[in-house]
Amino acid sequence: MASVGKIARRTFLIGTAAIAGGLAVGAYAYRRPPDNPLAARADDGEAVFNPYLTIAPNETITIFVPRAEMGQGVSTTLAALVAEELDVSLESVVVEHGPASEAYANIAMLEDGLPFPTYDESTIATIARSGVGIAGKFLALHVTGGSSSTVDAFEKMRQGGATAREALKQAAATRWGVQPADLETDAGSVRNPANGETLSYGALAAEAAEAPVSRNIALRAPEDWKLLGKSQPRTDMRAKVTGAPIFGVDVAQPDMLHATVRINPHFGGGVLALDTEAARQMRGVHSIIEIDHRLGRGFAVIADNTWRAFMAADAVAVEWEKPNSTLDDAAVSELLAAAVGTGSRDVMRDDGDTDIVFADHARDRIVEAEYHVPYLAHAAMEPMNATARFADGKLDLGLPNQAPNLIQAVAAAALGIPTADCTVNTTSLGGGFGRRVEPDVAVYAALIARETGDRPVKVIWTREEDIAHDYYRPAATGRLRAALGADGLPEALDIVVAAPPIFSPMASRFYPSISLPGPDKSIVDGAFNQPYAIANYRVAGVKADIGVPVGIWRSVGNSINGFFHECFMDELAASSGMDPLEYRLKLMAPYPVATALLEKVADMSDWRSQPAEGRARGLAFTLSFGTWVAEVVEISRDDRGIRVENVWCAADPGTVLDPGIFEAQMMSGIVFGLSAALGQEITLSEGRVQQSNFHDFDALRIDRCPAIHVEILQNAPRMGGAGEPSTPPVTAALGNAIFALTGERLRRMPFTHDVTFV
Repeated sequence: MASVGKIARRTFLIGTAAIAGGLAVGAYAYRRPPDNPLAARADDGEAVFNPYLTIAPNETITIFVPRAEMGQGVSTTLAALVAEELDVSLESVVVEHGPASEAYANIAMLEDGLPFPTYDESTIATIARSGVGIAGKFLALHVTGGSSSTVDAFEKMRQGGATAREALKQAAATRWGVQPADLETDAGSVRNPANGETLSYGALAAEAAEAPVSRNIALRAPEDWKLLGKSQPRTDMRAKVTGAPIFGVDVAQPDMLHATVRINPHFGGGVLALDTEAARQMRGVHSIIEIDHRLGRGFAVIADNTWRAFMAADAVAVEWEKPNSTLDDAAVSELLAAAVGTGSRDVMRDDGDTDIVFADHARDRIVEAEYHVPYLAHAAMEPMNATARFADGKLDLGLPNQAPNLIQAVAAAALGIPTADCTVNTTSLGGGFGRRVEPDVAVYAALIARETGDRPVKVIWTREEDIAHDYYRPAATGRLRAALGADGLPEALDIVVAAPPIFSPMASRFYPSISLPGPDKSIVDGAFNQPYAIANYRVAGVKADIGVPVGIWRSVGNSINGFFHECFMDELAASSGMDPLEYRLKLMAPYPVATALLEKVADMSDWRSQPAEGRARGLAFTLSFGTWVAEVVEISRDDRGIRVENVWCAADPGTVLDPGIFEAQMMSGIVFGLSAALGQEITLSEGRVQQSNFHDFDALRIDRCPAIHVEILQNAPRMGGAGEPSTPPVTAALGNAIFALTGERLRRMPFTHDVTFV
C-alpha cells in the first residue's frame, strides 16, 4: 500500500497535471510570448529588443532586471547576464527595475516549491518540475523570493543579450553587404575584421530591433565568459554611498502630502470608537480617514510632513476591538503541543517503515527530543512605505516591493478599478526578507490616495506599526525521535513539526476566494529534503492555525527545521559517542556534494584539532534553495558570558556567477540567523505583539558580530540560490557549539533564554 507521503506527492502531481492539461486548451497562449512591457519605450526613441534590453540612439544601453534589488545584488548579477552576451561592460549600462509584467514570471521559485529534494532527479520529479514550469507561465508571478533570482534568469537573460547581439550584427551586415557570421562585437560596437570598419550599437539599434533573428542562439560557454564567474563592481553602489534617492522613502513628487497609518494591533480587530478632534486641530494636518479593509482596520492621518502625521496619529483617541484577548505565549505553546501530538499529519517523506523499527527497538536505543522556535518579525531597516497618486480613475504606486504584479492586482481591487489602470513602480528595497511581498502597505496607500484628490501622498509607517503588523515567521514545535543501531547510526528517524501554514493564508491575502489544499511544504522544509541516507525516514507536518498572521521570512521553513534537524543530528552523534563530523560523513556518504562540503568546512575550521581552552565548535549542514551549505561556529566563554568568535561557511550552489556577491550573501544570511539566535523573538499578550522597536527586537550589532569565513565549491549538478541558504544551519551550529562547551543542550530559541552572550 502506498505511504501517505507518496500519496501526498501523487496528489500534488495530479493537481499539477490537471492544471497543465486544463490549460492545454489554450496551448497557443502558452507558446505565445507575453507582451513586452517595454514596448512604450519605443515611443521615446529607444529600440526595444526584449523585456530586458533597450538601446537609445545616444548609445544609452538600459538593462531591466526582473527582480527587486534589496541588497542581494541582482542589479549587478542579472545585468551581467545580458551584458555578457551583448559584449558590453557593466560600467557602460544603466540598470532599472522592470515594470510589473507577466513577462517576468518567476518559474524557478515555483519549481523549488515542489515536494522533491534538490538531489531528486527521478522521472517523477523531472515531470513535476516540467509541469510546474508550464503552469508557472500562466500564473505569471512576477515575484522576488525563494533565492531564485539568478536561477530563473540564467538562461532567459543571457538569451536576451545574445539575440540582441545577433540582431545588431544582422543590421550591420545588411548595411555593409556581408554575412553576420563574419562580424564581431565588442564594447558596444559591431566590427568588420576584414576592413576594421565599426558601427556603434546606438547607430544600429533602430534597424536591429526589427531584424529577424533566431531565438535559439547558442550561449557562450563558461570558459569564454568575461564578466560572469568573476566578482564585479556593484552597479548600485555609487547611488547608495552617495545617498541618491533610490529607496521608497526617498520618493518626492510635486505637491505631495504625507501620511501614516494606525491599524488595530489586536489580530483581526476593528475600531470601536474614534475621537479625532484634537488631532485635526494640530498644525499641518490635512485630514484623518478610517481604514476598513480585509487586510486591516484602523485609521490614517494625512499631513504636510511625516513627523506631523506621526504626532497627530498619537493624538487620536481610539478604542480597539480585542477579539483574541486570550491569545498569549502560553496559549501558543499549548496549541502547538496539541497539534504536534494529535494533529492531522501531512507526511512528506516516508522511506521504509519507521513504525516497525521503533516497535522492535529497545527503549535505551531510542533518542527523543522536542524543539521550539518563536514567532519572528522581519524588521527591515527601511520602514514600510508607499507613495500613491489616484487621479482620473488611475492609480500610480511607487514602493519597495517584491511582487509588483500581485500588488498591482490587489491595490486596483481595493479601489474597484481595472488592474491595467494601476501602475507599480519598484524602488530599491532597504531590506525585504519576504515582508515586501505582502500587499497591505500598497492597499492602505491606495485607500489614502483616494481621499487626497489628485495629490500624491507618501505613506510611511512608524517602526512600532511595522513590528506590530508584520506577517511573522511562524512559531513551531518539533518532536524528533531516532532508533539507533549497534553502530550508533539511526536505523529510523521520525520527525513531526507543528506550525501555522504560510502559503494558503498568504494566497488568500491576494485572492480572497483562493484556498490552497493539501500539505504546506514550508512546515517541513529543511527536514524532509535533507541528504541523509537513513533507511527508515519519516517527516510529517501538522498545520496549526493559531490566529497570528504569518508569512515568508528569510529561508522560510528551513529556518525552523535547520535548527531542529541539525541539533538533533548532533544529539544522535553525542548519544553514539561519535564525532559530529564523522557521524554526518557516514550518513551522507551517498551524496558526494555534501561530503565534500563537510570536509571543506572541517579544513577551514581545523575541526579535527582540539579547540583552545575555553572554546568549542559546533557543526551543522542544510541543503536549501538548491544550495548545499556546511557551517562551523566557534564560541568562547569568560566570566561575562559566551561570545561567538568565528563562523566558517562552505557553500556549493553548483555555478557561481559573482563570487563576491555570493560571499556577501552567505555572510548576510549568517548574521540574519545569528540575530534570531541571540535574542530575537515576538511574544504575545492579549492577542497582540509585545515588541515595538529595535530596543526589544534587535539585530546582531557589529561589536558582537563574529569573523565570518566563506569558501565556495561548484560541484553541485544544478544551480542554487544565494540569499537564504546560509541562514538555516548557523543557529544549529551555534546550539551545537554551546553543547560542546557547556554540556547543556538548548532546544528552544532564542538561546538568550538560557545563555548570556557578550
